[in-house]
Amino acid sequence: MNKILIFDDDASILEVISIIFEENGYKVEISETSHDIIEKVAKVRPDVILMDNWIPNIGGVEATKLLKSHEEFKDIPVIYVTANNDIAALAESAQADDYVAKPFNLEDLEEKVAHYMNLK
Repeated sequence: MNKILIFDDDASILEVISIIFEENGYKVEISETSHDIIEKVAKVRPDVILMDNWIPNIGGVEATKLLKSHEEFKDIPVIYVTANNDIAALAESAQADDYVAKPFNLEDLEEKVAHYMNLK
C-alpha cells in the first residue's frame, strides 16, 4: 500500500488531506512537528512526503534539507505545501521535488502525489 507522511501543524488541513487520500487507498501518517523528521521517516517509510513550510521547531525548509542530506531517505519525493508567496524559491532552497500552493486544489495535490507514486 502506498504511504504518505504529512508534516503540517494545521489540524483541519491534516484531517481533510488524510480523508481524501485514505479514500483513494493510501495509508496516511501525520506529524505536527518536523524536528524529528529522520526518526518519523525511518518508522513510517513513506513513499511521498507532504511538507508544510510553517511547522514548529525547525520549519519545512530545514526539515526537508535534513531529509535530503540523509543517504537512506534522500530519494523520497517531498512535495512542499505552503501559503508563502515565494513557494517556488522556498521549495528549491529546501531541495523539495515539487510544490503546491495553499489554498490548494485537491485534484492538483492528488495528481502530484500520484505522479511521484508512479515513479517508484
